[in-house]
Amino acid sequence: MNWAEAGFEVLGRHVAWSDLLGNACALATLWLAMKRTIWTWPVQFAGSVLLFAASISAHITGNALKQVLFGALAIYGWVRWSRRSRDGAPLAVRSATARERVALVTALAAGTVAVALLFQFLNSRGLNVSWAPWPDAYIFVGSAVATWAQGRALVDFWLLWVAVDLVGVPLAFHSGLVVSGAVYAVFFVLVLIGFRDWLRQSRTLEAVTT
Repeated sequence: MNWAEAGFEVLGRHVAWSDLLGNACALATLWLAMKRTIWTWPVQFAGSVLLFAASISAHITGNALKQVLFGALAIYGWVRWSRRSRDGAPLAVRSATARERVALVTALAAGTVAVALLFQFLNSRGLNVSWAPWPDAYIFVGSAVATWAQGRALVDFWLLWVAVDLVGVPLAFHSGLVVSGAVYAVFFVLVLIGFRDWLRQSRTLEAVTT
């Protein structure tokens, strides 16, 4: 057993430390995002490394690739938020425009189809990259789109996370990642709270600007 598989037993189920600590970082990331602090991104990066290891050991390729993308997007978000909150000023958030919303939904739909077909093609070649190509692809692309929108401080990124969670919860439990499944459920509550807070803040900023 390697370090990514090391863990303990709970009610007859193996819980990997990498899965537990990675999801703890993921929860912390959401809480920090609600506070609009720059620490959101280094914590997300650390969580991505841990969850990548957990996903590889559980043979969930799509989720593992998602963590690689999360790491890259964490760096992107770190740079974006640093530029927008210089001199200690709070991060300014806003709702997406109609054009941006269309772009986000289009990217989610088209990206899911493209990645799912890629997974199916690789599976047909005997590579077995994913046992559930369509939900794997949806989670991968949805998470990427949501994190990109978060980096741009768009309120709508919270709603994208809701859409991802609706598939992520059952897939995580079915894959044996008990902690991930439970955390996804907690995510749903935190996402709704975060959406409410960011929406309120964006409306306040818009009123001041007007």
